[in-house]
Amino acid sequence: MNKVMLIGNVGLEPEVRYVDAGVAVARIRLATTERGYTLPNGTQVPDRTDWHTVLLWRKLAEVVEKYVHKGDKLYIEGRIRYTVYDDKQGQRRTATEIWADNMEMLSPKTLSQPQEPAVTTNE
Repeated sequence: MNKVMLIGNVGLEPEVRYVDAGVAVARIRLATTERGYTLPNGTQVPDRTDWHTVLLWRKLAEVVEKYVHKGDKLYIEGRIRYTVYDDKQGQRRTATEIWADNMEMLSPKTLSQPQEPAVTTNE
């Protein structure tokens, strides 16, 4: 099973683009932090922050485009994808990305933020 769950803060404004036949794809940088602590012997272990590249597709990307901004707290569920590519100098590079299947916005809404519309289906 390939399953990732993250809670973190958006580090930069999301990048959204449209590919094949108008399919939206959003890329965000998400920071997750493990809080530091003090060991029984008095040794201090500092906070540790990791940065994750998260890709969101279609409707999730459209929601990101409208409502997600730098500093927002998000819950992301998805799977890890590894990519190998050659850069402009011909060096072999690897990239680790999280492909999101689900996203929840955890930041409290302020009066200045537009409310996300309710989505309904007609059956």
